[in-house]
Amino acid sequence: MSQPRTAGGGNGSATDPGEIWELRLYVTSQSPNSVRAIENLRRAREEHMPGRYRIEVVDVLENPRLAVDDQILAVPTVVRKVPTPIKKIVGDLSDTDRFLVGLQVRAPRKVPT
Repeated sequence: MSQPRTAGGGNGSATDPGEIWELRLYVTSQSPNSVRAIENLRRAREEHMPGRYRIEVVDVLENPRLAVDDQILAVPTVVRKVPTPIKKIVGDLSDTDRFLVGLQVRAPRKVPT
């Protein structure tokens, strides 16, 4: 699929403003869920971590060894490799808030009591 990319500049919402986030998205060819996950990840990274990411999209049908190494059981799955600890989110990433909180891009929103 695509090679890792790094964008320059920007001021995202993550904890360390100078840190580059390394994400790996596992997909299966051009399945509808995989296409949605790619688009949702693209939108979220530009809105919430502009210029501070490196993304590798891995088609598990073309490179199953990487999926085995990362213990991927379902696709689409995004893996945050850096910053540590490693985090995984399964699904098409359509719930942006869940995705951002799950990868610790931002803290959970507090519900008024």
